[in-house]
Amino acid sequence: MDLSNLAPLPGAKKRDDFRRGRGESSGNGKTAGKGHKGQIARSGHTRPGFEGGQMPLFRRLPKRGFTDRNSKHFTSINVDMLNRFEDGAVVDAAALLESGVISKVRDGVKVLGNGELTKKLTVKVTAVSASAKEKIEAAGGTVEVM
Repeated sequence: MDLSNLAPLPGAKKRDDFRRGRGESSGNGKTAGKGHKGQIARSGHTRPGFEGGQMPLFRRLPKRGFTDRNSKHFTSINVDMLNRFEDGAVVDAAALLESGVISKVRDGVKVLGNGELTKKLTVKVTAVSASAKEKIEAAGGTVEVM
């Protein structure tokens, strides 16, 4: 067997060129698959979410808050977490993921200034706080904001 011989099983595919409403003997005449009377049998039936005049679920539930579509979600770490790396190492998002300091990166990585740094590192991140930048540079390292 090879890819050129593959075909769907008989009856697995449904034809969409079936002509509805072409007489009783066609098997789908009279009501043309719409049943007897009712809203769904009429033309121009309801929109999604319409519950027959009852207050729809999405309007019954309370709405709270606001989500800014332009906001950035940084994965933040503190300066003391950088002590895991060797002296002179380049620390970027990939290195942080590999070492297990962070589990995922959303829109970037931000370094915050909590804790002390004892190693000389080159830190390449999306954002860095002023206190974190001071601590990294005081330890002899450099900060590159990408």
